[in-house]
Amino acid sequence: MKNLFALVMLIFVGSMRCGGSAMSEAGDGYVRDACRVTRYRSLCIQLLAPYSSYARHNPRRWAEVGVIVTKREANNVSRFLHTLKARVHFRRRQKIALSDCIECLQETLDNLNESLGELKHLEARTFELQMANVETYMSAALTDEDTCLDSFDGRKGKRVKMLQNKLVKVSHITSIALALVTELASHHIM
Repeated sequence: MKNLFALVMLIFVGSMRCGGSAMSEAGDGYVRDACRVTRYRSLCIQLLAPYSSYARHNPRRWAEVGVIVTKREANNVSRFLHTLKARVHFRRRQKIALSDCIECLQETLDNLNESLGELKHLEARTFELQMANVETYMSAALTDEDTCLDSFDGRKGKRVKMLQNKLVKVSHITSIALALVTELASHHIM
């Protein structure tokens, strides 16, 4: 009886692994297909792979996920900037640049929230207008991030370099989300 139970469990666990593997391969295909329209494909695949089973072949879901992931990353960078401002002593010009950057990132977050709101409430009769709005919000978010990054151009130091790296990453992620939004707009699929 114990041997029969062990055999049944072994078969069950083995079948779950096979099923899980097949699902991973399918999920991998979904995210690769979605990310094919982006400029930063490997980053896209890395960040969006956990959402493959949710989004599958649905451009609307990929666009939503792209904006959600971008918002999460922008929030992380915003918290990092606020922490830097509170805990680190900067020279006057760097402190002004940091304050300007914080303001730009808040505008980015506002634009991402607007984008997400539009994506969650798409309607067939206003689809084109809503998608134009989302593309505008996403482009503005990217511009705000670039403005933030530009404020530290030519500055040196370990913290500045770390900040620049974080800002570059969030702008790449925003670019990915914008590409997914543009793909949704071109399909006219809700």
